[in-house]
Amino acid sequence: MASLNTRRLAADTGLLVIAAAFVLPLAWVILSSVDPEANLTVKVPDGVTLDNFDAVLTPEITFTPLLNSLLLCGGGTALTVVCAALAAYPLSRFRSRLNRPFLLTILFATSLPITAIMVPVYALFVQVNLIDTMQGTIFFFAASQLPFAIWLMKNFMDGVPKELEEAAWTDGASSFQSLTRVVLPLMGPGVAVVTVFSFVMMWGNFFVPFMLLLTPEQMPAAVSINEFFGNRGTVIYGQLAAFSVIYSTPVILLYVGVARRLGGGFALGGAVKG
Repeated sequence: MASLNTRRLAADTGLLVIAAAFVLPLAWVILSSVDPEANLTVKVPDGVTLDNFDAVLTPEITFTPLLNSLLLCGGGTALTVVCAALAAYPLSRFRSRLNRPFLLTILFATSLPITAIMVPVYALFVQVNLIDTMQGTIFFFAASQLPFAIWLMKNFMDGVPKELEEAAWTDGASSFQSLTRVVLPLMGPGVAVVTVFSFVMMWGNFFVPFMLLLTPEQMPAAVSINEFFGNRGTVIYGQLAAFSVIYSTPVILLYVGVARRLGGGFALGGAVKG
């Protein structure tokens, strides 16, 4: 019994340490955003102020970069989800000797470091006149997230019984119609997972827009946050924390918006009975 209690105490201690590693940075951001004398210390401010938010809520610092981020990440996410669904459907529904090699190639592509392919991508974008364009960055965002999105989408699609599609085919539906009207509506939680994962990965990506975009007016918030770090190491921590709170808000709202679907699961057990 004593040994069991010791192991349980050790496990609880380890979980508390891990939780503190996540909670302390979050606490610093929230407390420093309203602290007039914020620094790197996690502390309760002596007084609460909104001056840090007033200082960063300008078109140049916040509104334009956030709009750029929404355009880039929203467009990239929409393109990723559509292409992933179209690619995952034949992999899930049709058997071929090429399925396994293709899936292994996708799995390999997810492990490629983004820094290893940026130099040839940059040279290619210069050749095709996509450098310093929003659409070019959207295309690359989608291409970089597509392998893992296809893998996820295919696994979720496997959970939808094929008998439901066969019933739709009997009524005269095409494969595309069965995908859009039967499969995708039934795998709503899976689409939500792919959407949130793709958007979050794009939203926090600094390196890709930093390399592919040259005009300061087109930079997203993930890049513009670098402007808070001065050339000589001087940082206004309160404004940095306030910008971080604003920068995190769209991702939180997206997650809250799809939270119900994420917890839904597939209730298809009785759909093919009778």
